[in-house]
Amino acid sequence: MQTVNTPEISHEAHPDLRVFGLLTFLISESLMFGGFFATYLYLRGANAVWPPEGTEVELLVPSINTIILVSSSFVIHLGDTAIKKNNVVGMRLWYGITALMGAIFLGGQVYEYLTLGYGLTTNVFANCFYLMTGFHGLHVFIGLLLILGVMWRSRRAGHYSATKHTGIEMAEIYWHFVDIIWIILFSLLYILTEF
Repeated sequence: MQTVNTPEISHEAHPDLRVFGLLTFLISESLMFGGFFATYLYLRGANAVWPPEGTEVELLVPSINTIILVSSSFVIHLGDTAIKKNNVVGMRLWYGITALMGAIFLGGQVYEYLTLGYGLTTNVFANCFYLMTGFHGLHVFIGLLLILGVMWRSRRAGHYSATKHTGIEMAEIYWHFVDIIWIILFSLLYILTEF
């Protein structure tokens, strides 16, 4: 009887599909947000007065929130750059600052909700406003959990390094997605509403 030697297949021989999976998920989320944006624009065009009486938006807090959230994209990238230099402490620092910025953003959003003077069922604009900003806020919260998860896992020596940092990159990609969606939301709900 002849023995057949089969080569061992290592995990490195297979492509890493984790990032592909994340990108597929983000594309599906983009389609959902795209549906929200299209509905909002349709409703805006179908109503003579937009936003309806009693649902004015304020720009100060959301503008500060926008600066914080967009800046956090640059900060999280510094963490990715740090790990690619084998600097785990630097990565933790930048990811920690990003998490703080995200938490401040969410706090600003809660403050805005408490001071707006209208609720989810006031009118169609308020409904769209709370639905879109709330859904985005949920994504920011999930991003915070991802960032904190990366920081937690980085406690184990050698878990992340210059050659092993997929989890860090995935958290960064997700965070950039959250920022891009917010820029579109801010433009639609705050900037265009003023015109």
